[in-house]
Amino acid sequence: MAVSYNKLWKILIDKDMKKIDLMKSAKIGTSTLSKLGKNQFVSMEVLVKICKVLDCNIGDIVDFIPDED
Repeated sequence: MAVSYNKLWKILIDKDMKKIDLMKSAKIGTSTLSKLGKNQFVSMEVLVKICKVLDCNIGDIVDFIPDED
């Protein structure tokens, strides 16, 4: 299963926030931000921090993409 954070980037655009703003507000590191940019897995703790900052739910920022058989 893969993940996509395209919804997260759309929310940032809608809220007129830059990735660096999210990083500072959610207190996440540059390596974590890089993982998000590459659609790699991050911890649930990171997703919760982001949701608190953006006042949203996890489903609002991440999509799960099933593996093709």
